[in-house]
Amino acid sequence: MTTRRLTLALPASLAVFAVLCVSAARATEIVDRDVRSPVLKVDTQGRAGISYLTRAGRERHVLVWDAVNAYTPQAGARQVKFKKDYAGGWGVFRHDIVATMKNTCTPVAMPDLPWLVSACRATDGSFWALQRWQRLLPNLGLTPWKPEQAAWELHVSHWSGALAKLEVHLDWVYSSHFHHLFGRLTYRGLPVFGFSTTPTGAPLDGWGRNLYLDTFDSAYGPGWRRENSFLAHTHTGVFCYGFYPHAPYPGYPPGTRPPGNGLKYRITVLGPGVTPAVGWEGDGLTDYDPNIDPGLATHESSMNELERSWHDSLCQQR
Repeated sequence: MTTRRLTLALPASLAVFAVLCVSAARATEIVDRDVRSPVLKVDTQGRAGISYLTRAGRERHVLVWDAVNAYTPQAGARQVKFKKDYAGGWGVFRHDIVATMKNTCTPVAMPDLPWLVSACRATDGSFWALQRWQRLLPNLGLTPWKPEQAAWELHVSHWSGALAKLEVHLDWVYSSHFHHLFGRLTYRGLPVFGFSTTPTGAPLDGWGRNLYLDTFDSAYGPGWRRENSFLAHTHTGVFCYGFYPHAPYPGYPPGTRPPGNGLKYRITVLGPGVTPAVGWEGDGLTDYDPNIDPGLATHESSMNELERSWHDSLCQQR
């Protein structure tokens, strides 16, 4: 795993935007929340049928079709998006296609896809997948205090060829007092980004993508906790995050939260268009002390140089 240093112009501004972006992020491939026993089928016409039990125990059939992969970001244009019928096809085709759908999609193992429920290869060679994860967990290592924060979202994706690439590096920032990570999100060699957001960083179009950062065995306690969420930057797809103390976000319980750097980290991000969520996981760094390990200074220097080479004005060296 490589490492490097991240800096945002103002750590406080990062904290505020990260809080609210999770609720407003546009997850175009979400199917439902807190479902049970999801099953994926695909027919010879390239339509996917998803069957599951709702929270109330009711069986639901969802028909999904007419989208694959993703477009390159273009201001004023629309990203790829599924058509969905939550009556199994009755609303559009006047009968429940999912209920009688013959599955022609061959199951495949995809260990690199995070939060995978199932994946399969369709007869045209494209792939479909279901993923289920807790996207809306509260930031700063807090335990959910609202039901929606603990929801497990079910997502469907359809693609052929390469997936989004998530590159992540670790180093230290602000005179090396704080742990830091940075990276970039690309798809087929081009950056993934949006054009319109709220003042707090929530995407307002189908292009923008938030990255969800979890920390393991940190000052928050044992196990995995949600540290924060933040945007891939417009035009570059670059992101950067420093592990600083945080005052309570608006609507959060009182009390300043400590830096959340941990033994390990993981990031999950929805792919562009209708491609699947991709992830990264890696070990954390020790505290910066070149007197104990001179190699840390070398690592820091190389990471700073790498970050500069990406020419992203929002990730400044400090």
